[in-house]
Amino acid sequence: MTRDKDGVAFTELRNKTDLTFEDISSETQRTYVFVVDGYQCEVTIEEPEMLNVSKNGHRVIDGEGTCHYIPKGWIQLSWNVEEGAPHFVK
Repeated sequence: MTRDKDGVAFTELRNKTDLTFEDISSETQRTYVFVVDGYQCEVTIEEPEMLNVSKNGHRVIDGEGTCHYIPKGWIQLSWNVEEGAPHFVK
């Protein structure tokens, strides 16, 4: 995968849907917490870049260019932001 000067692979959103994506690149990671069969499970996405929120879940593109779909139903969502970046962007 080709990386830019900062080592980030994701450089351009190619969206052929009517979905709207928000820039969340100030986050360094985001973690979704679920309960599955009585056990707490976590999904962490490193270097999230873009986010779409729909009634069914979240679509996230990370810094590697990997697309993630997180279905609704999590019990917690947490994230970290870059130094000096706003804690909330949406």
